[in-house]
Amino acid sequence: MTAALLGFAAIFLLAVMRIPLAFAMGGVGIVGIGLVRGWQPALASTAQVVYDTGFAYTLSVIPLFILMGNFVARAGLAHELFQAANAFVGHLRGGLAHATVAACAGFGAICGSSIATAATMSKVAYPSMKKMGYSDALSTGVMAAGGTLGIMIPPSTIMVIYGITTETNIGKLFAAGVIPGLLTAALLMVAISVMTARDPEHAPPGERTSWPDRWKALRGIWGVALLVVVVLGGIYGGLFTATEGAGFGAAGAFFFALFRGRLSWAVLLQVLVESARTTAMLFALLIAATIFANFVNFTTMPGDLKDWITGMGLSPILIVAAMMVIYVVLGTVMEELTMVLLTIPLFFPIITALGFDPVWFGVLIVMVVQIGLISPPVGMNLFVINSLLPGVGLGAIFRGCWPFVLVLVIVLGLLLTFPQLSLWLPGLMG
Repeated sequence: MTAALLGFAAIFLLAVMRIPLAFAMGGVGIVGIGLVRGWQPALASTAQVVYDTGFAYTLSVIPLFILMGNFVARAGLAHELFQAANAFVGHLRGGLAHATVAACAGFGAICGSSIATAATMSKVAYPSMKKMGYSDALSTGVMAAGGTLGIMIPPSTIMVIYGITTETNIGKLFAAGVIPGLLTAALLMVAISVMTARDPEHAPPGERTSWPDRWKALRGIWGVALLVVVVLGGIYGGLFTATEGAGFGAAGAFFFALFRGRLSWAVLLQVLVESARTTAMLFALLIAATIFANFVNFTTMPGDLKDWITGMGLSPILIVAAMMVIYVVLGTVMEELTMVLLTIPLFFPIITALGFDPVWFGVLIVMVVQIGLISPPVGMNLFVINSLLPGVGLGAIFRGCWPFVLVLVIVLGLLLTFPQLSLWLPGLMG
């Protein structure tokens, strides 16, 4: 127990010293195993983790979904999603904000990354909102919160990593995210309606689009619809695995970008480099987290923590609620993927010991990651938007995100109280 606590303390200390988290976790894990089990087992274990991670077939789904998202962004499909949504709701007060949330949901269904969704929407939606006189606080808050839908609505890189780490069925995790994702989008729109009703200066109404123009805009998103049907329909229908679905999606997005004339050799090289860079970062974190998890498992900490929590006499759902509070607090001061990879080795054995469905817990994990992504001071979506919109101060972005943080907390409470919101669709898969 003491060795594991010292390991966690060492990681936090190295992080404060600005050592990259992958090096911090991996280094502490190797040294920890060396001190607990011996240096030969430590080196052998590390080599095995690197080999197994690099050659794991299931992990190939990560670069493929990343590649699909990058091709989709280059093909201009995000802009068409926004235009289609705006055609239907743009005439309402706050209509462009509603359209942004709807476009984020659609883009999330073919991207899988929250940061990529927020970054893309900041380029697509912000100019229109700025032109219409929307406040920076509302504009940036909507883009940051809407961007989090990219990891709840499948496909989701966080769900893939959670599924691989805990050996949970990825197809069922994807199905479990559909209803919570749509519920989150709906409640974000409710929040926009309340904010614009209380303070009309936030967002003036736009012009109403005629029905012929609406149908024309809707026809423009057939590419997105086709990708979603092929990838997710194939996975849910049992036609192919998540990895094969990601391959079909990446290939389809490539051809869309190619046939639209958006894919020169220079752009193709840029897409491949961006995808490789993101994949390398995720794999480095995965390898380091696995090494550190092996060290923690060699100590008595997981068993001791499980015995302590189960011996407290609390009801199981209160224990899970306490975990969620810990995650929300950690999300305000720690990068989200690192937070998940560090804590899963501790919390997941407790969840299984209490008899909870790992698919349900996976959705809760994604929800707290969503909250962390827009929670100051280290919410990644906030800084991504700030970097892409240098004319907007962080203060305005922070002010704009708080109402939507509250919405995500409400959704988390609903998912805790009503597990069937997450488990109904996976239950239909058998």
